[in-house]
Amino acid sequence: MPTQPLPAGVDPRTPVLIGVGQHLQRTDRADPELSPAALMTESLRLALTDSGSDSPDALGRSLGWIGAVPALTWRYNDAAREVADSIGADGAITATCAMGGHSPNYLLGAAARAIATGALDVAAITGGEAGRARAAHRATGAQPDWGTQGDDVAPDQMVGPTELEMAHPAEAAHRLYMPTQMYPLFETALRAASGRCIDDHQADVGELWAGFAGVAACNPHAWDRTPYTAAELITPSASNRWVGWPYTKHLVSNARVDMGASVVVASAQAAAAAGVPTDRWIFLHSGTDAVDRLASERASFADSPAMRIAGGRALQLAGLTPNDLDFIDLYSCFPSAVQLAANALGIDTHRALTTWGGLCFAGGPWNNPVSHALAATVDALRDLGTGTALVTANGGIVHKHSFCVLATEPPRNGFRWESPQAEVDASDAAVPVVLHPSGPASIEAYTVMHDRGNLPERAHAAVRLADGARAWAFSDDADTMDELMAAEGVGRSVRVDDAVLRLTS
Repeated sequence: MPTQPLPAGVDPRTPVLIGVGQHLQRTDRADPELSPAALMTESLRLALTDSGSDSPDALGRSLGWIGAVPALTWRYNDAAREVADSIGADGAITATCAMGGHSPNYLLGAAARAIATGALDVAAITGGEAGRARAAHRATGAQPDWGTQGDDVAPDQMVGPTELEMAHPAEAAHRLYMPTQMYPLFETALRAASGRCIDDHQADVGELWAGFAGVAACNPHAWDRTPYTAAELITPSASNRWVGWPYTKHLVSNARVDMGASVVVASAQAAAAAGVPTDRWIFLHSGTDAVDRLASERASFADSPAMRIAGGRALQLAGLTPNDLDFIDLYSCFPSAVQLAANALGIDTHRALTTWGGLCFAGGPWNNPVSHALAATVDALRDLGTGTALVTANGGIVHKHSFCVLATEPPRNGFRWESPQAEVDASDAAVPVVLHPSGPASIEAYTVMHDRGNLPERAHAAVRLADGARAWAFSDDADTMDELMAAEGVGRSVRVDDAVLRLTS
C-alpha cells in the first residue's frame, strides 16, 4: 500500500475513522439473501473501499482487531471470526460485548483506546442483522442456511461486562422485559414533567418524529424513506396501530430490517501508511460510557443521570458545547429516548437530531443502528468539509449509554475517554422497590398496552407508595384503561393490592 506523509501537528496515535460502509438487503426487490455475518462482511468490504486506499483488500488483511456487534437474528459464538476469515484478516483479534444498542459506540471506544495507547493500529467495528429475512423463514417454518459455529468457538476478547442485564427482579417478576412495555413509561413521565396536556404533547412528539422521517427520506441507506407527516405518525389506523400507548407503530423502532454497517478506525500513522487520503479522515475527539440504574430503581422516569453526566463529559473532553455541534445523532428507538438525551444535554429539539433518520425509519437492526449512525455522520462531516458531531448510543431500557464526539480536525489535546460511573451512581440513589405492594399510592409513569387488533389489553404503571418506595401495578379493567388514555394519569391517586391497580380519584 502506498504511504503518505503524516499531516503536520497530528499525533501519530490519534484515532481516525477512515472508512464506513452500509449495506441494505432488499429481498423484496430481488436482492440475494445474506446471513447476518455476510451482511457484516459486505458492509466491511464497502468500508474498506470507502477509505480511498489504493489497496482496500490489503487494508482489510492488516486489521488487527474486529469487534462484532452482538447479533440477535442468528446465533454466533464469534461472528467477528467469520468476518475476519472472509476478508483474510488472519491476524485479527476478534471481539464482542454484551447485548445493547450502545454496542457500536462501546466497541469503537475500546478500539480507540487501544489505538491511542499503541496497542493497536487498525481496527473495525461491524454489525449486521437479517430481521426481515428471519421473519420470512419463521413464517414458512423453514430454517435459514446461515451456517453454524461449534461450541469450541469463542471471541478472543470480551469488551466490558460479560452478562446481559436488562430487567430488575421486580420487572422480571411481572414479565416486564420488552422495550415496548417500558419506553412508553418514560414518555408519560416526560409529558407530565413538561406540563403539556396529552394532545399537545402528542403533537410535539409527532413533529419530533416527522423530523427524523424527513432525514430518512433523503438517505439512500434508509429502510423506509417515506416522508411521514406528524399527523400520520401519531394517528392510529389499521397500518399504524397503538402498541404501548401513547406510542403507535410508527413511533416504535423497526427491527424487521436486513442491514449491515461497518466502521474502520486506525491510528493517524497507520492511516497515512495505508495511503488513506486525509480528506477521508474523521478524528475521534472523545468518548464516554456510563450506566443508569435499572428502571425500577431510578429516581425519575423523566431524567437520565448517565446521559447528563457522561454525555456532558464527552462534550467537555472535546471542548465543545451543544451549540458548537454541526451534527447530532441522538439514539432514537422511541421518542422518549431522544427527549431524555436532549433534556440531559441541553439540546434544542427543534434542530436536526439525526444524521441518518433513526430507528423507526432508517432502520432499527437490534444492537447495530449506531453503526449506521456513525457511517452517516462520517459522510455528513466529509461532505461539509469542516465541523463537529456528537453520536449517542443507548442500550437496554434506556440505561446503558455510550457517547462519541467526531470532527474533521484533530483534537488539540489528543483523544480523551472517561467512564464517570462513580459520579453517575452518586447522583442517583436507588429507590427501594416493593414486590407485593398494598395500600394507597400515586402514579408516576404508565402505559396501556394494546393487542394487534388495536384494542386496550393491559395498563401497567410505576407507582410510589406512601413511604416513597416504588412498585409495579396493573389493570385489565376497560374503564380504567380508557380513563388513563383520556386524561393525564401521572399524579393520580390509586390503590394497589398485590400489584392490582385501582383508580381512587
